[in-house]
Amino acid sequence: MAKALRLTQVERKEISDAKMLEAAINLIVERGTDQATLKDVGERAGFSRGLAGYRFGNKAGLFDFVLRSVGDEWLGELTAVTRGKYGYEAMAAALDAHIAFCEEAPKHVEAFYRLWFESLSPNSPLQPVISGIHERRRADVISWIEQAVAAGAAPDKVSAELLADQYCASVIGIVYHWISDPGNLDDMRARHNGLKQVMGAMLREVE
Repeated sequence: MAKALRLTQVERKEISDAKMLEAAINLIVERGTDQATLKDVGERAGFSRGLAGYRFGNKAGLFDFVLRSVGDEWLGELTAVTRGKYGYEAMAAALDAHIAFCEEAPKHVEAFYRLWFESLSPNSPLQPVISGIHERRRADVISWIEQAVAAGAAPDKVSAELLADQYCASVIGIVYHWISDPGNLDDMRARHNGLKQVMGAMLREVE
């Protein structure tokens, strides 16, 4: 009989991290950030109550882990759907992927944005993480618009920075509205489609 394959330390850590990520996301959605404790995350994930504390140090470390993990998950989707695209085409593809991500992993999205809004508290340790994620998103949108202008697919007078700010702020607002009524995905789809129309009109690529 063949011997069972033994997992490496790295593989074991990846498995435990994945389980604790799901546990943390579920607890944040179910109880809110205040009531999502490290002890409960460890137990919900099927490990000892002290493992999450050992792994993340404190709740700020845990929340940082959740933000970066979900952020990387979304970044992978975004990179795939916008590869080779720019201007309205890239913005529309990103919005279509975003609503699909919300439909397929609603708890991931909700936990991510609950932590995002939590970072608005004074002296929140999450502020640098959120700022980095926001600037990366904004830079991507600016790049899409600038490429469209360079290719003649958008008018020269378009301000890439201002339009990117409107785009990013609108996405955050749409999610905020959805979290207040998470069962209403039809409304969220309509808002995504509405934003596509606005962006298309601003870039003169949609009739």
